[in-house]
Amino acid sequence: MTDEALHTNGPAGDAPAPRFVGRRRELKELRDDIARTGLDTLSGRKAKAPRARVLLVAGRPGSGRTALAEEFARQIAEDYPGGLLRTRLTAPGGERVPTGRTARELLEALGETTPPGAGEDELTSLLRQALAGRRALLLLDDAADAHQVDPLLPDDPDCLVVATSQGPLTGIPDVRPCTLGGLDTPAAVELLTARIGSVRVTVDPRAAETLAEACGGQPAALALAGGWLAAHPKAAVADLAKQLHDTPTDRGPVARAFRLLYEALPQPAQRTLRLLPLAPAGVVDAHTASALAGCSVAAAQSTLDDFAGLALLRPAADGQYLVPGCLAPLLRGLMEARERTAELQLARARMLERTVRLLTSCRTVTEPEGSPARGRLAGLPRALRFADAEAAAAWLESRLPVLTAAARMAVADGELDTLARRLVAALVRALLAHRGTEAAAPELYGLHGLVLDVAERRGLHRERAAALLNLGDLDHGTGRTREALDRYRAALDAGRAAGDPYATGRAMESVGGAYQELEDWHRAADWYGRALSQTLARGERADEARLYGRLGSVHTYAARYGEALRCWRAAAAGYRRLADVPGQARALSEMARVQEYAGRPEESLHTCRAAVDLARRAGDQRLQAALQVRMADTLDRLGDPAAARLHRATADRLLGEDPAAYEIRSGSG
Repeated sequence: MTDEALHTNGPAGDAPAPRFVGRRRELKELRDDIARTGLDTLSGRKAKAPRARVLLVAGRPGSGRTALAEEFARQIAEDYPGGLLRTRLTAPGGERVPTGRTARELLEALGETTPPGAGEDELTSLLRQALAGRRALLLLDDAADAHQVDPLLPDDPDCLVVATSQGPLTGIPDVRPCTLGGLDTPAAVELLTARIGSVRVTVDPRAAETLAEACGGQPAALALAGGWLAAHPKAAVADLAKQLHDTPTDRGPVARAFRLLYEALPQPAQRTLRLLPLAPAGVVDAHTASALAGCSVAAAQSTLDDFAGLALLRPAADGQYLVPGCLAPLLRGLMEARERTAELQLARARMLERTVRLLTSCRTVTEPEGSPARGRLAGLPRALRFADAEAAAAWLESRLPVLTAAARMAVADGELDTLARRLVAALVRALLAHRGTEAAAPELYGLHGLVLDVAERRGLHRERAAALLNLGDLDHGTGRTREALDRYRAALDAGRAAGDPYATGRAMESVGGAYQELEDWHRAADWYGRALSQTLARGERADEARLYGRLGSVHTYAARYGEALRCWRAAAAGYRRLADVPGQARALSEMARVQEYAGRPEESLHTCRAAVDLARRAGDQRLQAALQVRMADTLDRLGDPAAARLHRATADRLLGEDPAAYEIRSGSG
């Protein structure tokens, strides 16, 4: 990962950087601060532990603090071959991003796997381990306070952290903020010139300076002013400077420039802009804007392009745009003042419905050609279809932070629970189709938690049981067996409340599995027995055979060989009735093992031979080889080494040959 930029929180890291001007003094101050002697060293005290140096860029929204931090990171990136990681610590709506979520996203950006359901302390510890020895550069944007930053700090002094915030990070030692005011006049005029060209500035340089002063030297205000002038090519710079001066507002130059620009927009564009605070994670694309505004995708794309040209949005990767942080509260205020609650809820519903349809298309494109699902996909509008599975997978990966934010937003809304459940289900299915269960486990854990929230709020016992079982399985898979056991027991209660025999039986079996993992053989056998009784009552033969096998395993571990043999015989008989040859072969294999443990080698040999025949019919060469080795060991104990060697040679041949070639020779023999 050397010499790479690593990103989290959506597509912001891949956005094309606007031209950076000015701030030479601040850049030099930050560079000098890297090598500055720490306060502990100056006072003669030894630091408790070596940690990364933290540099802070402090300034109000619109001051260009993020642009300065990114420019500084760009300039020093070569000194940090471990890579550059960017993340935002405050959501566009002003909510703090949970530290655990940030740590997980940073770990994923580093290519590290993260255990599903891990807590904040575990994730931040894993992050520090992953950064040890990397000499990496972290850019932590828009920190609310030191409590967000401190857990993310690497323990490696060769790493560097650059944070941005409105104020000081009290609580982190040895941080000297680089506080931003407005740009100086020459830099402000240069920024304005970059937006509108040199002609109008050259014609009236004094007016350009007056406009820069009216904008307070704030880069965001200057960018908006430049956007207004670019949209009004015949307007003089002096006209805009006067309008800004005369615009009544007590919220500063950014608000004044935004108000002028907003009022110059056509009514449809104004409404689209007002609805952008509904976009999850402050990220919008043509589909999101189209659904929010109720217009075509092409019209939405054109509007978003116009907004980017006016500095109302920041272009990002893959056709996405970011709402600038300094504009988010202004847009939200407009939305709340001008839009009716019912209209906002309808816009949210349209956006979530569009997201569900895109996710359904994303999953369906992985289905085989000619399948009914692919036939239904062909009936969707072209804008909702993906060219192939690779394009769908790329879309899913690039949109995943936004999609998970949409799911969280839908669940938190509380009024759109039906849509929220459909959205989460569609996202789960898309992740499973493109990533598989293991790779998608961290995301799935969070999504199942959202389903649980809705189910508990709405009293949906069946869905509560399903969510608890899914969460329990993920806990079990990562070694949190006690937590999984609690989930399974709660799922059992929910399944009983729903009157759902499948959920109840599944929960009983899972409780048994958790006790088996804990090596509590008595309780494991008890719960497997309960699940088996329910299965027998329903006549579900496949579940019956499986549960007999699980009981056989537990009795084997507990050295209750008689009971184990009875269970494995019942399992083998069940698989035989189902015509499940591989299952019957495995059951007989385990039965032979138990007979060996019980001191009945001749019976074990007989059962092994029957299992080998079934494994051969099933085409399971690994099982055949394992059985041949078991028979060889048994024959050694019975005093027949020559026969044992023959069986070991057969096992070696089975494992050493190409499976296809072996099957051809066996079939032709």
